[in-house]
Amino acid sequence: MSLLQRTIKKIYPQDSDSRDLAKQRLDQLALPHWSLGDLMDLSMDLAGITRSIKPAVSRKAIITMAGDHGVVAEGVSKFPQEVTPQMVYNFVNGGAGINALAKQAGAEVIVVDMGVAADLNDLADQGKIINKKVGLGTDNITKGPAMSLAMATRCVESGIDIAYELGERIDIFGTGDMGIGNTTPSTAIAAVITGKPIEELTGRGTGLDDEQLAHKQQVIRKILDRNKPDPKNGLDILAKVGGFEIGGIAGLIIGAAAQRKPVVVDGFISSAGALIACAIEPFVRDFIICAHRSMEPGHRAMQEKLGCRPLLDLNLRLGEGTGAALAMNLVEAAVAILTEVATFEEAAVAGADK
Repeated sequence: MSLLQRTIKKIYPQDSDSRDLAKQRLDQLALPHWSLGDLMDLSMDLAGITRSIKPAVSRKAIITMAGDHGVVAEGVSKFPQEVTPQMVYNFVNGGAGINALAKQAGAEVIVVDMGVAADLNDLADQGKIINKKVGLGTDNITKGPAMSLAMATRCVESGIDIAYELGERIDIFGTGDMGIGNTTPSTAIAAVITGKPIEELTGRGTGLDDEQLAHKQQVIRKILDRNKPDPKNGLDILAKVGGFEIGGIAGLIIGAAAQRKPVVVDGFISSAGALIACAIEPFVRDFIICAHRSMEPGHRAMQEKLGCRPLLDLNLRLGEGTGAALAMNLVEAAVAILTEVATFEEAAVAGADK
């Protein structure tokens, strides 16, 4: 039995008893009933995920997966591919958006080379990044599949490996990404899984103008016509139109779910990974927290398919895991509500008339 198959067998829905216990306490808190709204819903989810009414979320990590994409040859991004390895060095040096926001949230940043089209062995040898490189970027998906099925499986299992390796010292995972051109495969994944029109899903990525946006839509239509992925087969979708980092994110989510640990899913690219994870094993939905709603127009459709309401809507479109880092503050707030707010009885406060 493969690592992926073994891991899937460990994934079950949230624990209903723990959810019930959390709700009982939340119903009795010394405040108007459910007046902290979505944060109280999140408290229940965290109890169900962790099987505890005192969920552990203090040890936090953002896992930023990096990979390149052959489809950049089609002019779908305003930035050249060389930016991907340059940004990996920026992450390592602590100068990126994710470094600042993760530091503020008390989370460490762990960078993974899933398939950057550059030699990053110097960073891997120094222990500054994790090397899970599957290849030097995916193939051009306008001409054929992104990768083989074996490579797709390896991507997902690499993400699972990382979740297991970190699981003993990390309570909660955040997903992040880096890869020039990765909104194109992510949009293709969204189109396959949600069934929504390409025009409705395709965004401007790093800042395309109207003409470039129309070209990107045309490229995505060509990708889907050429590859015809099976909407019900997550690995087939990943192999045909995905990316190495997207597969790594999917695996991280699956590995977190197998350990009953919450995973805060960042933006558009991370949500593509979440869709792949859910296509492989639907029960992982119970362990996903949607951090925010991206400016990418397809993100709403992705989150609706996941059945997950975002915690934040701040017009973010950076990726890297920045939205996940911000949302971790709200996760800790939800735990504080569940564990620190007194009940009417504990506070000796008169409750509302029934």
